[in-house]
Amino acid sequence: MSSFFTPRAPTGKKADKVVADPAIQPWVEKYRPKTIDDVSAQEHTVAVLQKTLTSSNLPHMLFYGPPGTGKTSTILALARQLFGPDNFRNRVLELNASDERGISIVREKVKNFARQTPRAQTISSDGKTYPCPPYKIIILDEADSMTQDAQGALRRIMETYAKITRFCLVCNYVTRIIEPLASRCSKFRFTPLDSTSAFSRLSYIAKEENIDIGAPVINTLISTSHGDLRRAITYLQSAARLAASSSPPTTIHPTDIQEIAGVVPDAVINEFARVLGISVDDDASSMDVDDAPKSQRTGFHAIRSQVKYLMREGYSATQTIAQLHDLVIFHPALDGRMKSNCGLAFAEADKALCDGADEELWVLEVALKVHKAIS
Repeated sequence: MSSFFTPRAPTGKKADKVVADPAIQPWVEKYRPKTIDDVSAQEHTVAVLQKTLTSSNLPHMLFYGPPGTGKTSTILALARQLFGPDNFRNRVLELNASDERGISIVREKVKNFARQTPRAQTISSDGKTYPCPPYKIIILDEADSMTQDAQGALRRIMETYAKITRFCLVCNYVTRIIEPLASRCSKFRFTPLDSTSAFSRLSYIAKEENIDIGAPVINTLISTSHGDLRRAITYLQSAARLAASSSPPTTIHPTDIQEIAGVVPDAVINEFARVLGISVDDDASSMDVDDAPKSQRTGFHAIRSQVKYLMREGYSATQTIAQLHDLVIFHPALDGRMKSNCGLAFAEADKALCDGADEELWVLEVALKVHKAIS
């Protein structure tokens, strides 16, 4: 049976021989923070963890927050700074709880590693001095996927081997961690990256990879990734590969990022909004639609035609409604009552689509309700 807790590839000398060419390495791994100082936008967490490098007194930790905010990267960077490259392999065990959720994994792999006495500190081969405190670190990634029994067994192991082992639980949803386990850990909340930090990091990567992109492309990466830096870096690498594979190489545009991200282009959403009777300031769309009489560009037949177009183009109903939701909720010209009525329509459609309802019918339903609410 495959193990749920799959250790990450070791980082010792043997692993270095197997590492792929940096030119074809995923940028997410290539630009993963090497030290906790490189972690973006998590100032409070970084400040607290920096003190552990001087005191070497590390508690059990619980990292929680949205995907792509640097949880795993932070603990790996901290472990490398604590133990150095030589001791990292025998002092750190990273397991992913999304493969195996059972109690047997906790009793076997986790307990066997936790009970081992750490080896004595050795001189690092890179000539640097590391704190190398007298304990090991076990990283349980996706810990919120563990069963209740597995979490229950883990709390006893944390107490028994606390002198020689520290645990770091990494999860997206802290409410799925049982309270007895969470109370044994210091909690660190990771927030979605702010636009400034994400812009800075993406600009740095683009410069390192010799990619000529402007601010509109980076802003599109940020908006489509919703604070998930890992997703933004992946989109950037995909766009760079597509642009380089063209003959001759092409320039990356915001629409390319939206296509890769599966996002409905802004021009399409804005045109859909106009058909519903919502005024949108967008120079990218043709002005003759705005100049046409209102009866010709709104109403049931126009709305149905636009919905059929969206479905024919293969745009996701959930994505379309989500983007229309953002446009309506943040629209400066609509009052609170209009937005409330539209919000009810969006919520009802989201529930129906999650239950497997017909996409075209519900997009049409939402469109008609929005049109009625703002009329």
